[in-house]
Amino acid sequence: MTECLELYKGKSKTIYDIGEPNELLVQFRNDATGGNGAKHAILEDKGRVNCAFDAFIMAVLAENGIKTHWLKSVSDTEIRVRRLNMLPIECVLRNRAAGGICKRLGIERGRIFSPPVFEFFLKNDALGDPIITEDHIFMLKLASKEDLAAMRALTYRVNDILQPVFAKAGFDLVDFKLEFGYYQGQLLLGDEFTLDGCRLWDKQSGEIYDKDRFRQDLGDVIHFYKEAAKRLGI
Repeated sequence: MTECLELYKGKSKTIYDIGEPNELLVQFRNDATGGNGAKHAILEDKGRVNCAFDAFIMAVLAENGIKTHWLKSVSDTEIRVRRLNMLPIECVLRNRAAGGICKRLGIERGRIFSPPVFEFFLKNDALGDPIITEDHIFMLKLASKEDLAAMRALTYRVNDILQPVFAKAGFDLVDFKLEFGYYQGQLLLGDEFTLDGCRLWDKQSGEIYDKDRFRQDLGDVIHFYKEAAKRLGI
């Protein structure tokens, strides 16, 4: 990796300043975490698989008119991205019930949502990334009404684009998380789209192909990550 300054080290990625005013370097690491970082392991090849998966998804979105931070791959585990002023909000869209919403609302796992369910979460590890309402966002001055409308619309658009892509490979896109930020006055999709940040189930068997394999100690995490990528043609 080129000599550069580490700006931020997250749970599974490291962001570097490369001396360019409008660009950053993102490195995908082999770290796997669960329970807001309480569970941790190093999984060989995870960084490489996630980097390739993210590049594939960002290319699909770009082809369909979604503007993102992604610029180019630099190595098997590194990408160049636009330097965004990120909004500290996570946008989650759920096509089916899984994870937190089942615990919060007592909904049976696998229930199909029609239309999909959209939720905002505060991006704050110390607080456990709590669910928040629009009123909370305005009270905390995290984003404007226009920001929220744009993020919601873009999240639904991403869902419309990706659902058939995954369905063609035999998967249900159960849910996913997106983050957004501003670049030269324009709101863009930022962060990553990998199996760390979405849920993907086999349409026929219901087999899990995402990070829940690590969270739930199901085993063979990277095997299933690689199999998902292979089925998508990555």
